[in-house]
Amino acid sequence: MEQIGYIEASPNLDAIFSALADPTRRAILSELATGEATVKELAAPFDMSQPAVSKHLKVLERAGLIERAIDRQRRPARLKAEPMAAAVDWLEEFKAFWSSSFDQLDGLLEELKTDGEGTSDE
Repeated sequence: MEQIGYIEASPNLDAIFSALADPTRRAILSELATGEATVKELAAPFDMSQPAVSKHLKVLERAGLIERAIDRQRRPARLKAEPMAAAVDWLEEFKAFWSSSFDQLDGLLEELKTDGEGTSDE
């Protein structure tokens, strides 16, 4: 049986989207886009403990979105943006669908607008 709508995807795509689904993890990634940071530095803007931030970092690390180094007593995290490209590529495959759908919607709205102008209650 042919599987319609199934696209060859990165095996880690589920983990990437799951990691990106959380606003705290997205904020952490945005912070790491400016450079590497420690757990303590990443926890500062949030109202959460360092262990809670560490849990978020582990999710991001399992998804391949960050890597952590060992620098003496520090374990700075740094962004690995390459896996996000797999998510973007997957989403890009739907761009034609959405463009077509929006074009159809624009046409329908224009038609309704034109029909509405033709009728008046005089």
